[in-house]
Amino acid sequence: MLSYKITEKKIKLFQQGIYQWSSAHPRAMPWKGIKDPYKIWISEIILQQTRVEQGWPYYQKFILHFPDVNSLASAPIEKILRLWQGLGYYTRARNLHASATWIVQINSGNFPDSFEAIKRLKGVGDYTASAIASFAFDLPHAVLDGNVHRILSRYFGIKETIQSSGQKKSFQNLADQLLDKTSPALYNQAIMDFGALCCTPKNPACNVCPLQNTCVVLQKNQVQQFPPTKKNAVKKIRHFHFFIVIDSKRKVLIRRRSKKDIWNGLYEFPMLEAVSSRKPGTAALKKIFSKPVSPGRPLLIHKQTLSHQIVNGYFYLLKERNLHLDSVSVPINKLNDYPFPGIIAKNLKTLMTAISKFR
Repeated sequence: MLSYKITEKKIKLFQQGIYQWSSAHPRAMPWKGIKDPYKIWISEIILQQTRVEQGWPYYQKFILHFPDVNSLASAPIEKILRLWQGLGYYTRARNLHASATWIVQINSGNFPDSFEAIKRLKGVGDYTASAIASFAFDLPHAVLDGNVHRILSRYFGIKETIQSSGQKKSFQNLADQLLDKTSPALYNQAIMDFGALCCTPKNPACNVCPLQNTCVVLQKNQVQQFPPTKKNAVKKIRHFHFFIVIDSKRKVLIRRRSKKDIWNGLYEFPMLEAVSSRKPGTAALKKIFSKPVSPGRPLLIHKQTLSHQIVNGYFYLLKERNLHLDSVSVPINKLNDYPFPGIIAKNLKTLMTAISKFR
């Protein structure tokens, strides 16, 4: 727990430094400065676990297809997932759709306009609710994420993480004290830009930082020691064997993932998870095929690294008839219409070419 108080003078110095940096280093973003809560919500959900540079084109594409909450609520989830393809963390897209449906059907199309109500939307936590509340409605709620935590940890010399609820509450209280309540949107955007461009995780721009004379850890030459690093969990390694089955009509079998696991709601080729890279044996293959099959060597091998696991994908071409699978037959040229996980989407062009040539 943080055991000290900060003075009004310290607060003013901090705010002035943040504003000084933001004013001198404007950061253009398509959602910056807008007041439409719907568009702010879309941008904030996209930016969860996503860098601005990566999220920017997705935001523009999303707003083009779904310019308002009604268009998002009425869209089929498959279309939303298809537009989301490549961003990962697909639960975000499903939460957007579910929340848009609630806003339209239950809340008469009105976007929630208080911190508490915004936080009740699926997939919205304290940080996202604070951002939307301040940017859209000028409500005095300070944002606190990893970037803001890093700034506060360094500036005040606080060697604490925000992994526990108590630590997070303490830093939130500090962030609330520092907030410029007369201009919460301006301040929140300024501190976010400051963390992205100046007080960065590695090689921060301390030599040009307007807070350098009052930054505790800089005076002690301990910048790289703050905030303390948290231990990352060991990633689980998985092996997915995908079987690209081409039927008698030159169509490809795909199925939708429905179990509670990664990529829920996305499509894939018939797949069998194994304990290793070794091709599954006959007994294992009988679990998904109605008769003995003999796939050859993998056409392609691809690894995808996720936040908590590493997935190795092995792709086999298989021409079989009369297979009774829980799947749908899709023309080769229509595969692009379906939302696939990144491990397939990134290789789909190559796979489609191989499928077309397979006889």
